[in-house]
Amino acid sequence: MGMMQTSVRAVRRFYIDIHRLANKNRKNKTEESYHIYTIDGEMFGKARTLMDITAKEGDELYVDTIPIELTDEFIEMLRRGVRVFYLRRPTLIARKRKELGLSKTSRNDLRAMMTLEPKWFIEVGEDFLVIRRLAATFRSLLKTHVSLLNRAKALQEAERKILIDSVKSLEKSMSDMAMLIVAEAEKRMPAYRKVVEALGISGDNYLFAKEALAEIMPYIDRSTSCRRIMKLLGLYRGHRGVDKFYNKPARSALSRLTAALLNNTYHRAKDEEKILRRIWTTIKQSEPQERLGAPA
Repeated sequence: MGMMQTSVRAVRRFYIDIHRLANKNRKNKTEESYHIYTIDGEMFGKARTLMDITAKEGDELYVDTIPIELTDEFIEMLRRGVRVFYLRRPTLIARKRKELGLSKTSRNDLRAMMTLEPKWFIEVGEDFLVIRRLAATFRSLLKTHVSLLNRAKALQEAERKILIDSVKSLEKSMSDMAMLIVAEAEKRMPAYRKVVEALGISGDNYLFAKEALAEIMPYIDRSTSCRRIMKLLGLYRGHRGVDKFYNKPARSALSRLTAALLNNTYHRAKDEEKILRRIWTTIKQSEPQERLGAPA
């Protein structure tokens, strides 16, 4: 009886220059207005949506960015069994393109991206994308809330009362969005409840602290060193004259969480570092089956 031979399909790596308006109908649409992709850096294709790309289960997508507007498209690709990696620092493309002496085009951006080391790309999962989209909406509401409060300070009493009504309505929307984010975090990240307990977050007054924690959690994986997490959030000593590169939304969430826990807006970076260490340690001590769903 002959042995059965099974063929294993080689994993294909698709490098994609993402255009956030690729799926929109526009007049005089050029190639640069689509998602441009390649496997070998020689043959290129264009796609109106990510689903038009012929990636199959087991294949990998390497992208320069993941726009919030295209979250559903990326989730669809993940459900196909395609792995998705995004570039940690998009500015590396321009730097690499300059080194290679290439002009600014989508195809040359892809050629430059293909030369970058794998360490510059981070794999994402559905849980991260869902929480990230909800958090972006919350941050938008928060930004408007701060802006309205600042404007109210410059108004007369009668005018201020009118604006305050809008502020209260906005605060209701923020609370509703925060509750939605917390519910998703509890459903998607088993370690989330343990961290809430470890930090002593409780009561309705701590709803926004729970929301901030939900934003931070997807960025921490048990196999990642605490030092690396610190660096990701900018908790390291920089060099004079050199800009720090770190995840600003995640750092902002950590700052809000620390302020809520300490009841002090004007806390120190060391306070944020202590909170982050407690989060990381709690996750690290969780059972293997309670690992976070997706790093970012």
